[in-house]
Amino acid sequence: MTNPAQGAAATDSVWPAVLTWRAHTAPRMESVRVQLVGNRIKAAGRIIGGQCAEHPAFSASYDLVTDENGVTRRLSLRTSLASGERQVSISRDSQGNWMVENGTNPKRSTFGGALDVDVVLSPFFNTLPIRRLGMHTDSEDIQVPVVYVYLPDLSVQEASLTYSSGADGIHVLSPVSSSSVTIDRDGFILDYQGLAERI
Repeated sequence: MTNPAQGAAATDSVWPAVLTWRAHTAPRMESVRVQLVGNRIKAAGRIIGGQCAEHPAFSASYDLVTDENGVTRRLSLRTSLASGERQVSISRDSQGNWMVENGTNPKRSTFGGALDVDVVLSPFFNTLPIRRLGMHTDSEDIQVPVVYVYLPDLSVQEASLTYSSGADGIHVLSPVSSSSVTIDRDGFILDYQGLAERI
């Protein structure tokens, strides 16, 4: 498949970089500082959302580290709402077991063999399977198990995303939407239809 990235994708890559997205229809933004070495990603980001039909007003911050193959090693997330703060820590060991700790009920699971974490409302986290599986250079239909985190309540469950190539980019079927994404040559989201666009 030809690389679906166009336009901004032609610019030279410079890492580390700060990537920022603005939601299409909601009062929400995400900004993340990304350090990239081969397939290893280290990222520190923040999502800010104003009150709307989709969610209450909240802010969320996260820190992510993957291994040299792009597999998620750990993710820590913290949210702030008017009602209080929440946090969750998600880590994966070398045997493929995930540990989810939220201060009350620690959970240990393989999450269906997941190698990636996906966070609802975030275009950034789609980059993890896209880069790890090389979908930014070539793509075929593929089902990806993920550790799925909902915002702003930080509930965590096993889920599956389906990625398939198309003329308009990569189609993504998730538990909450069916949409297409366009990506730059490094596999980072430029536009996630119905969710957000990079600015």
